[in-house]
Amino acid sequence: MPSPPTARHLPKPADMFDRDWEWSELTAFATGRGAGPRLGVVSGRRRQGKSFLLQALAEATGGFYYAAVEASVTESLQLLGEAVARYTGASLPPRPAHWEEALDLLFSLAAAQPLPVIIDEFPYLVRNAPALPSQLQAAIGVRSGRHLERHPRILLCGSAMSFMGGLLSGTSPLYGRAGLDLVVHSLGYREAAEFWGIDDPELAVLTHAVVGGTPAYRREFVDDDVPAGRDDFDDWVCRTVLNPARPIHGEASFLLAAEPDMRDRALYHSVLAAVAGGNHTSGGIASAVGRKATDISLPLTVLRNCGLLTAQPDAFRRNRTTYHVAEPLIAFHHAVVRPESAVLSRRRGAAQVWSRSRAVFLSKVVGPHFEGLCREWVEWHADPETFGGMPIQVSAGTVADPAARTSHEVDVVVHGAVGQDHGILLSVGEVKWHKVMDLRHLERLRHILALLAARGVDTSHARPACYSGAGFTHELRAAAGRGEVVLVDLNRLYRGS
Repeated sequence: MPSPPTARHLPKPADMFDRDWEWSELTAFATGRGAGPRLGVVSGRRRQGKSFLLQALAEATGGFYYAAVEASVTESLQLLGEAVARYTGASLPPRPAHWEEALDLLFSLAAAQPLPVIIDEFPYLVRNAPALPSQLQAAIGVRSGRHLERHPRILLCGSAMSFMGGLLSGTSPLYGRAGLDLVVHSLGYREAAEFWGIDDPELAVLTHAVVGGTPAYRREFVDDDVPAGRDDFDDWVCRTVLNPARPIHGEASFLLAAEPDMRDRALYHSVLAAVAGGNHTSGGIASAVGRKATDISLPLTVLRNCGLLTAQPDAFRRNRTTYHVAEPLIAFHHAVVRPESAVLSRRRGAAQVWSRSRAVFLSKVVGPHFEGLCREWVEWHADPETFGGMPIQVSAGTVADPAARTSHEVDVVVHGAVGQDHGILLSVGEVKWHKVMDLRHLERLRHILALLAARGVDTSHARPACYSGAGFTHELRAAAGRGEVVLVDLNRLYRGS
């Protein structure tokens, strides 16, 4: 059995891209010197690199790693015993008769010193052994005698987000027991561009609107096929995500099928399609799928818990929430692939499908996706001086215009801190992917600020901001030079603050 190193923070493996924070948290937990067992939970949507992280952790610390499979209780216990034998070098594998005995076996691996004991795909085990979390809680809860002589750092990992999200909830036996609750997210858009080796910001946005920041999609799913340039992007779409021979083609459907809480999958697909098609309120989604708003309340909740939808409160209307597809590949699938599935299944016609669908992709997928990237830029990359304060909350909003009997959508609303005051309106912004922005866009933002001021909102610190994928006119740039507006182009989005 390998001896674990005693360092609290271990060097990150050379082949691990990004993930500095996740690696630091995992190694600190795994090498903690306290007596007795500790529990940690690692979750995140599929393909984000959780297993890669945990396997690397086991290798770096000499820990035990076991990846569960869908199997009966008897077979699962047998497979676990065989994994323990391989780890310890035992000539005969132990044969635990039940999970209490299996947990005792796992705890004994850390009798000498703290040791990571990692169970990947934990939901597979609980599916046929629902008492397992309670049994684990009972084993961890003992605080005397022989128990304190064993020091496993138990790490439970899973991709079923609804299950993993409830594992540490107030109704769970493991509530209050975990010393680590780590969610492995997708790579940020800047990190994703670096990971894909794309230097052109426009190409980076287009590619990110298809595959997002999921690391596995480059390596395993398109076999390192990266668009060579803007001129190659259309062909790249046809030979990868529109190609039934590539695994990425069917991945969006698999992400939905892998969630155990989804019973009526047709309804869930229809809800996602409605959101991808531009319906972002519960009423609009319900109308699009032909159901009452009360009928889609549960699907919306489940999709949020699974990490497939996000819900964003309106910045100016607290009783209004908008829903957005969280995984770009799913938005692409429902906007482009699903409507043409019959043609694509015949393994021909990808170029014709893309020719018909490209305009839909740009308007229904890239446009909203670019808005999200702009909000992400404000939240993660904008310098506080850009908006005269520290951004705290970034969202979208709707402002009523009673005189004109209409309302105005605001793509980027920034609230933040100025001195000791928090929640100050710092900026209202408009986003255009395909249009060169001019002074008319600035005037619209000024009008919105006037409407807000008339409602009693403090707009004294608010700066208009224009975000464009196509650039700005000379007149608008001159206004920015006078400090009248903040301009964010693609270069600033990817390289500036």
